[in-house]
Amino acid sequence: MNFAAGSFADQVIAITGAASGMGAACAAAFAELGGTVAIIDIDQERALAVADRLALDAPIIGDVANSAFCQQAIETIIDRHGRLDVLVNAAGTIHRADAVGTSDDDWRRVMGVNVDGMFYLSRAAVRGMTEQGGGAIVNFGSIWGGVASAGSTAYCVSKGAVHQLTRAMALDHVEQGIRINAVAPGEVRTPMLSSQRATPPSEQDLQALADATIPMKRLAEPHEIANVVVFLASKDASYMTGEIVHVDAGYTAR
Repeated sequence: MNFAAGSFADQVIAITGAASGMGAACAAAFAELGGTVAIIDIDQERALAVADRLALDAPIIGDVANSAFCQQAIETIIDRHGRLDVLVNAAGTIHRADAVGTSDDDWRRVMGVNVDGMFYLSRAAVRGMTEQGGGAIVNFGSIWGGVASAGSTAYCVSKGAVHQLTRAMALDHVEQGIRINAVAPGEVRTPMLSSQRATPPSEQDLQALADATIPMKRLAEPHEIANVVVFLASKDASYMTGEIVHVDAGYTAR
């Protein structure tokens, strides 16, 4: 679906994890459509670079695993712009290990970023959106939230929790005019795909992964996921809430 220029001209969009990967692609997509985009990220250098490239306000820097920071971040955005129409929870982290190889700290970090942060930010956003009469939240789930993968126990569990958080909050807040959905990407060409591996995969390695596991036999590009996020945040998705939308080139169709 092609959105007209200015489709989000009257809307304020907060995006976590917007310093790289799919979060940065979402920031670019909403900014191109005229949205007022607020970046939330822990990586100050990269966040500043994205904000500068897209001519955005200064990013809000901090750790989404911290409840107080999340509340303050949403309050700061509403203070700056008077409202918050869309929250995109794209921040995420991964630990590549089975249960035995996952320490308490590893487990807490994955859950803290992927689940706790999403809950804290969504809770704060719902308060503001309720006062203004509605809004939209788009969470980043994963194919691994519905099916499992060996070697990433904490990540799989965290994304399963994201899917349930999406459904539960959607039901809780539908009467406030707040729609809450999730996008569940497959394998996407982002820094996370190559992170925490003994040897960074080459292009040939990534293509071999795609050939072996993905029906379309290619990785997604970040903007392809961002396009779906924009749709879920838009009025064109007005009858959708509590949905987990897979964008995985047919992976979970099997």
